[in-house]
Amino acid sequence: MFYYVLKYVVLGPLLRVLFRPRIEGLENIPEEGAAIVAGNHLSFSDHFLMPAILKRRITFLAKAEYFTGPGIKGRLTAFFFRSAGQIPVDRSGKDAGQAAIREGLGVLGKGELLGIYPEGTRSHDGRLYKGKVGVAVMAITARVPVIPCAMVGTFEIQPPGQVVPKIKRVTIRFGEPLDFSRYAGMENQKAAIRAVTDEIMYAILELSGQEYVDEYAAKVKAAEQGAAPPKKFRGLRR
Repeated sequence: MFYYVLKYVVLGPLLRVLFRPRIEGLENIPEEGAAIVAGNHLSFSDHFLMPAILKRRITFLAKAEYFTGPGIKGRLTAFFFRSAGQIPVDRSGKDAGQAAIREGLGVLGKGELLGIYPEGTRSHDGRLYKGKVGVAVMAITARVPVIPCAMVGTFEIQPPGQVVPKIKRVTIRFGEPLDFSRYAGMENQKAAIRAVTDEIMYAILELSGQEYVDEYAAKVKAAEQGAAPPKKFRGLRR
């Protein structure tokens, strides 16, 4: 219930007024049935803007830290994410990937929309990074389409570390559904799931116009924090 109050009464209308999102390709989201919406992840605002413009409910796999923060702020954040139907996933430990896949398949098994950021974390510099293969495993196993999505402009309104977003118009693009039925039964084959993941990331890249980096975002971020500071973001490549 609280999800729909947020979407249609409180947060959804407010976000539409403040950010006036341009929405492209919304007809590519199926009206019913299970599907994965796989997008780039540039800002904390992404968590709210995409669900606000979709007609259907979408469930994201959210990092567990959003549910375990200390103090009043932590409790409010946890309440918000739980009320919005988001699922906490512990990203630490060797079984983290399997836990995320298990939770995601549970959502898809109920015929719902599942939202995924294949990069695994927010981009720290606005570029698009190599996707993790969990999205491919879920798509092949559940035999559902993947709709690529690009958030454009959200890095500029709220880059990492900025608490209050700037009020500026953003664009949300949805591409045509990707069908991976030809890979049926191959969810345990490394070459197959890598190929599917790369196809998804390329589709996101085509929609977003970002610069692509063939490395995992977390690895690059860690390396830059341990060495020189990251280069200043110069905007999206057109």
